[in-house]
Amino acid sequence: MSNRRRPALFNLYRNEFLRSKAWFARRDRWFTEHATAGQPLTCAGCGRVAARSQLELHHLDYRGVKMNGGQFRALEPDEDLVAMHPYCHDLLHRLIDRDAVLSRNRTRRAASHLALARLRQKLQPDHGDAA
Repeated sequence: MSNRRRPALFNLYRNEFLRSKAWFARRDRWFTEHATAGQPLTCAGCGRVAARSQLELHHLDYRGVKMNGGQFRALEPDEDLVAMHPYCHDLLHRLIDRDAVLSRNRTRRAASHLALARLRQKLQPDHGDAA
């Protein structure tokens, strides 16, 4: 098991999937569903409220990313995606990539949750503290 970015797969994902109609439609559905829930959109890293245009979606799991007949399909369940500012999203990937345990010895979901907890500790100093 490895969460390290493999160049060939990463390039296919970044250059094709993240630019596909399937991903943009899935992304739009995620934001629409969360906007209608009545809660403000917040970054999973820093916790700040943000507009849809200021956020990216981080995949906790890639199982929903499928290719069928040369076309990508975005079948991720809502719980496999979390909204993040681009800066926070980049920091999250750096934490996962640079930590041997997270990058090699955890599932993607577990690595993401552990890295998110670390990120929140750094970016939200009062996160989890009793008032």
